Amino acid sequence: MTDKNSLFRQIGVVSGKGGTGKTTLVAALAALAGKLVVADADVDAADLHILLKPSVERSYPYVGGKKAFIDLLHCTQCGICEKHCRFKAIRDFHVDLLACEGCGFCVQLCPENCIDFKEVVAGFYHEGIFPGGELVDAALQPGEGNSGKLVSQVKKRAEELLTTNKRAWLIVDGPPGIGCPVNASLSGADLVLIVTEPTVSGLHDPERLVQLIHRFDIPAGVIINKADLNSRICSQIISYSENEGIPVLGRIPFDEQVITTLLQKKIITDFPDSPATMEIVKIYDNIINFFETKAVH
Repeated sequence: MTDKNSLFRQIGVVSGKGGTGKTTLVAALAALAGKLVVADADVDAADLHILLKPSVERSYPYVGGKKAFIDLLHCTQCGICEKHCRFKAIRDFHVDLLACEGCGFCVQLCPENCIDFKEVVAGFYHEGIFPGGELVDAALQPGEGNSGKLVSQVKKRAEELLTTNKRAWLIVDGPPGIGCPVNASLSGADLVLIVTEPTVSGLHDPERLVQLIHRFDIPAGVIINKADLNSRICSQIISYSENEGIPVLGRIPFDEQVITTLLQKKIITDFPDSPATMEIVKIYDNIINFFETKAVH
């Protein structure tokens, strides 16, 4: 990919639910494009590294919030904090960090001022190098929240790498659904790819995403994975997309080679003759045409 305006373009890839083939598509597009930065924004279950196999260069701690810690040397064991903790995070004058929501109410209640409120590491984000460019991904610690903030950290670091390494493209593998992490992953996108499949769920789940994307006023395209498994629902998805003014940029057929490839932890484009690869190449060309047409206008 080349950018005639010397400005990077950001593509967000999202889905209404997990398991639609979103990450498989992102890895394939990254392999076709090359010389880019990829951000895995699904910080609750990051798995893009399995396919891209980056060598990790740096890791950074992520501080998501604060937790309560009781100073047992000065605690008089009055029990006020345990009595009023609505999350039941305090037992026998110890704080269960998995249960603690970091609200700080116990800190305000303690008559002896012996509860500290400290920042804690809630996860880590990493940057690595793979043959096509750089990957930034992350992982939350078990039980931690605030994943929308971590997505923002991942994207911030990815954009820094874009500038430093003079990359023209950022592909963001977004989390499924429409929650806070999805909002963070779509921020600043120039194009959103909605990956779905011809099932009842695949027909209705993207509707919420379309509403969200319309609010962001971001151009979007639909990718139907395993499109030939149910022609009736596939036609319904196409009709719905056209009515919403969103073009269908590709219909990937069911391809057993994809399953074999994933079991081998490889990218489907390693097999150029597979039906899925041939359609993904067309999708890649459609993305290029989209930006070239946009540049002309």
